[in-house]
Amino acid sequence: MDVLWDRGASGGSGVTVREVAEGLRNRELAYTTVMTVLDRLAGKGMVERERAGRAWRYRPAASREAHIARLMLDALDLAGSRDAALVRFARSVTGTEADVLRAALAEEAADGPPSAAR
Repeated sequence: MDVLWDRGASGGSGVTVREVAEGLRNRELAYTTVMTVLDRLAGKGMVERERAGRAWRYRPAASREAHIARLMLDALDLAGSRDAALVRFARSVTGTEADVLRAALAEEAADGPPSAAR
């Protein structure tokens, strides 16, 4: 996923298996391994693919930030108490990170309650 995100594939035409394999050349993975992983990620909806001649072009289904946010929400679902987990998380962030969270929460509050149109 990092190769797809780093190569800016989310907004563009995507990257081929060969391009992903080249981005992972320090990992010494076989082309077929990269192809299999991308195929499985497509099956799970994590990447989108589009036929480009005889090859497929892959791009992330979501931005890195959206993916990480989803992982964080999934982790909260594992907590016995979401509230306790959120409090623990809030106490562990730096002052700058807390400022970012406060600003995001204030912006969300200013937008009003969620509606069906959102």
